[in-house]
Amino acid sequence: MKTNRIMDEIRGSISPEMKLQMEMSVAIANRIYEILEAKGMTQKDLAKRLGKTETEVSRWLSGTHNLTLSTICKISAALEEELVTVPHQR
Repeated sequence: MKTNRIMDEIRGSISPEMKLQMEMSVAIANRIYEILEAKGMTQKDLAKRLGKTETEVSRWLSGTHNLTLSTICKISAALEEELVTVPHQR
């Protein structure tokens, strides 16, 4: 696979915490896309359920936006699906 030297350098300079945040943000965005597709919904439909603009939802789904826990919960409730699963303590 061909790689971009500049992007490789940037990736190499990112802290482990930032890398994990980026990976989780993209994973959450991908999960939202999966749910939307399964439910036959669009970003516009989700925006309407949340009382947000389609532009704002699009920004969230870019995978680069730092979603708050509150926003994740609102999206989860609007879609009636879990976005993030946290193991329960026994």
